[in-house]
Amino acid sequence: MNSLFIVLIVLALLILFASYFIVKQQTAAIIETFGKFTSVRQSGFHLKIPGVQRIAGRLSLKIQQLDVIIETKTKDDVFVKIKVSVQYKVIKDKVYDAFYKLDYPHDQITSYVFDVVRAEVPKMKLDDVFVKKDDIAIAVKSELNEAMMTYGYDIIKTLVTDIDPDAQVKEAMNRINAADREKTAAQYEGDAQRILIVERAKAEAESKRLQGKGIADQRREIARGLEESVEVLNRAGINSQEASALIVITQHYDTLQSIGGDTNSNLILLPNNPNAASSMLTDMVASFAATNQIGESMKAAKNKKE
Repeated sequence: MNSLFIVLIVLALLILFASYFIVKQQTAAIIETFGKFTSVRQSGFHLKIPGVQRIAGRLSLKIQQLDVIIETKTKDDVFVKIKVSVQYKVIKDKVYDAFYKLDYPHDQITSYVFDVVRAEVPKMKLDDVFVKKDDIAIAVKSELNEAMMTYGYDIIKTLVTDIDPDAQVKEAMNRINAADREKTAAQYEGDAQRILIVERAKAEAESKRLQGKGIADQRREIARGLEESVEVLNRAGINSQEASALIVITQHYDTLQSIGGDTNSNLILLPNNPNAASSMLTDMVASFAATNQIGESMKAAKNKKE
C-alpha cells in the first residue's frame, strides 16, 4: 500500500513538472497538439497538457548577425572578396512563418546576398567598389527585405564590412600610392629648394647693395677727410698740389706699414720711394683733368643739341 502511494506521488510530480514551462525574455515557443500547431507562447510562465501538447521549438527574437563572404569580379577584371554582414531578426507576429516556412534561414539569406553582390559588383570598377560600398549594402538590404519578409524575417541592416582584392592587386595599388606620395614629396622639396635659392639670392643682392652703399659712404668720408686735410695745409701756407702730394705720400707709407705689420698678409709690390708717389699724384691729377674735360665736352654737346 505504501509502495503504491509513493508511485502515485512520483507520477503526480512528474505530471506536474511536465505540465508547465518557462519561456525566456526575447524568445518565442511554438506549441503543438498531437503534432499540429496550436499557439505561440511569449516570455513568461506557461502550462501545457503533458503527453498531448509539446514544445515544437523555440525561436530567438533578438537581432542576429550573419557574415557572408563573396568572391566576385569587378568591371576591370579584378577578383575581390567582399564581406557582407546582415543583421536580422524574427518578426514577433510572424513566428509561425519563420518556424514552419523556412528550415535554414542562414542558407536562404546567404543565397540572396550572393545573388545581389554578384549582380552589382561586376558593374563597378575596383575603385568604385570602395567608394560605393554603401550602395551595395542598400541593394542587398532591399532585395533581402522583399524576399525574407514572406518568411517572417526582418532585415535590420546590411553592412559591407570588408573589401579584399587579390594580393597582387593590393601590392600594385600600394606601389601606385607610394609613387604618388614620392612625387608629391619631390614637388614640395623642389619648391622648398627654389624658395631657398630665391631668398638666398635676395639676401645676397641686399648684401651687395648694402656693401656698395658702405663703400660709397666710406669713399665719401675719405674724400671729405682729404678735403679737410688740404684746407688745413692751405691755411699753413702749403698750396693744393703740395698738400695733395704730401697726403699721397703719407697714405703710401701708411699702407706699407700696415702690410708689414700683418704677418698673414700676402706679398704686394708697391713703389717705395717719394718720386713714385709723386708720379702717382701726377697720374691721378691728369686723370681728374681728363675726366673733367670729357664731362664738359658732353655737357656742351648736349646744350648745343637743345
